[in-house]
Amino acid sequence: MIDHKTIDDLARRLTEALPEGVRNLQQDVEKNLHAVLSSTLAKLDLVTREELDVQKEVLARTRAQLEAMEKKLSDLEAQLKHQA
Repeated sequence: MIDHKTIDDLARRLTEALPEGVRNLQQDVEKNLHAVLSSTLAKLDLVTREELDVQKEVLARTRAQLEAMEKKLSDLEAQLKHQA
């Protein structure tokens, strides 16, 4: 999940991009943007970078094991062909 600091930073940057007249309401706008962003991002199925990196490592290990097993199977099939 995205942390509050990231949401605060995004809300601040969006607020700063608003026209000058609207910036007078900056605190209100920033607070509302924070609420909208938090709500919207909470609905998304997001993972942290750390979780993604862990899953990438798991996938790489699984892929390596699968390749090793495929080679072993191929070798066994070759042995069976030679014996028959």
